[in-house]
Amino acid sequence: MTNAVLNRPEAAHLRVAPAALDVRPLTGHIGAEIHGLDLTRALSPDTVAAIQAALWQWKVVFLRDQPLTHAQHVALASQFGQPTLGHPVYGYVEGHPQVYSVARNRFTDRHAGEQLIRPWTGWHTDVTAAVNPPAASILRGVVIPPYGGDTQWTNLEKAYEGLSPTLRAFVDTLRGIHQFVPPEGQQATDEFLRRNRARPLISEHPLVRLHPVTGRRSLYVSPLFLQSIIGLSPRESRALLDLLFEHIVRPEYTVRFRWEEQLCSKSSHFEIAPACG
Repeated sequence: MTNAVLNRPEAAHLRVAPAALDVRPLTGHIGAEIHGLDLTRALSPDTVAAIQAALWQWKVVFLRDQPLTHAQHVALASQFGQPTLGHPVYGYVEGHPQVYSVARNRFTDRHAGEQLIRPWTGWHTDVTAAVNPPAASILRGVVIPPYGGDTQWTNLEKAYEGLSPTLRAFVDTLRGIHQFVPPEGQQATDEFLRRNRARPLISEHPLVRLHPVTGRRSLYVSPLFLQSIIGLSPRESRALLDLLFEHIVRPEYTVRFRWEEQLCSKSSHFEIAPACG
C-alpha cells in the first residue's frame, strides 16, 4: 500500500460547479464509493470539484479497480493540491518523493517490546506532529492479502457533535501537544531516535478545528500523536484524552473498508476533519 499526502487544495478548485458523480454511501455518517471514473486519465476541473464535494460530505471516498503506477498516483494527487513529501521523518519510495510505502513491516526497526493495546490503538490522522499537517491523503492498495488488512476511518465531525454540550464547550478552549513517540508499552529503537533527532517534529494544535470551506467543527484528536493537553495536570490530561479517544472510535462514527486487487481509495482526513485510522 502506498500513500501520497496533499497540502490544502487550491482555492480555484472550490469555484468550479461540481459535476454529477455516481456516489454510493456506505454508512449513515462516513464513507462512499464513487463509480465510473478512470483515475489514470486527467480529470476535468468540475470532476475534481465533485470529488472534493463528496469528500467533504462523506470524509473518505473509495474508487475501485484503479491500477495506478506511482507516477499516475502522484499525477492524481496533483489535481487536488500540491503533494507533500511522502513522509517528513521516514522518507519515501525511491524515485517518487511524494509517495510513502506503508508496508506491514515498516515498524520493525522503530519500536521494541510488547505494545499496550487499547480500543483506539493505531488510530491517527497523518503527521499531526507537523506544524502544517497535510490536508488529505490518497491511499493505493498494491499488495493485498487474501483476507484481513482492512482499514477503518472515523468521522470526527460527528464525534464532536456526539459530545455533550458542556464537554464540547470545554474542548473548544483546549490545545494539545502532538509528537512522534513509540506506541504505548514499546521502546524507541536507535533508528527511531536517529530519525527523529534528524527531523524533530512537535506541534501544538487546537482540539477542535473549523473546516475552512464547510464551517463545520471537528475533533482534532489523533491517538497516535496527541500526547497531552496544555494547561491540564498530567492526570487530567490523560483522563480526558482517554475519554475522547474512546469516544471517536465508536462504531456509529466509523466505516470499515475491505481492499481488493487493483484498488485505489482516496481517503480524506482534512486537518480540520481528520478521518483516517
